[in-house]
Amino acid sequence: MTRRLEGKTAVVTAAGQGMGRAAVLALSREGAKVIATDLDQAKLDTFNDITGISIRRLDVLDPAAITAFAAEIVAPDILFNCAGFVHHGAILDCDEDAFDFSVSLNIRAMYRMIRAFLPGMIDRGGGSIINMASVASTIIAAPNRFIYGTTKAAVIGLTKSVALDYVGKGIRANAICPGTVDSPSLHDRMRALGDYEAARSAFIARQPMGRLGTAEEVAELVVFLASADSAFMTGNAIVVDGGWSNA
Repeated sequence: MTRRLEGKTAVVTAAGQGMGRAAVLALSREGAKVIATDLDQAKLDTFNDITGISIRRLDVLDPAAITAFAAEIVAPDILFNCAGFVHHGAILDCDEDAFDFSVSLNIRAMYRMIRAFLPGMIDRGGGSIINMASVASTIIAAPNRFIYGTTKAAVIGLTKSVALDYVGKGIRANAICPGTVDSPSLHDRMRALGDYEAARSAFIARQPMGRLGTAEEVAELVVFLASADSAFMTGNAIVVDGGWSNA
């Protein structure tokens, strides 16, 4: 622990579990004051006894809620957009409703969060925006990840655009592209496939390292991108996938 983020503030979406929760804990450990947001109040309440972490229930699909939240606080130094949804299926399995939901949560919510907080970040001299993308995007195609891969490709494009347009105003924007990470949402998806053990074996079998990633490993990348250690980095889509995309 080096307290690399002492004096910094951070906002994290989808902070209740998995990579979002791990990021909140890692950012706090390094000295940041973190506002953890999520739709699930019970999951947020697990942060109540941790110094340096405050909680705020937030529905990132609600534009009015995002606007109100941004008006309540001083713009953060760090914005980590972690909220997202993994739809299972190819294009013929993705109806209009599934398409719209994935676009709304995986792209539009991120767009709204950045628009809400970016002006204040610029006014305070800059900051780091970190967006959750995926290796299933422009990097590789994954089976039955049609709309997920489509939206995560868009996240990479969004990130690069923000990075280019605001680099002169002290804003850095980078995307994280994980592979398969052991998380509660992954376990939910494996159970939904009907044979949990078979699904888990299949997910592990496609990993060159022979294991799944951990939320804590991704969180360490969040800390790096939030800190001055990455001060010369912007507009990047950084892969953390155990070699999956290189196989």
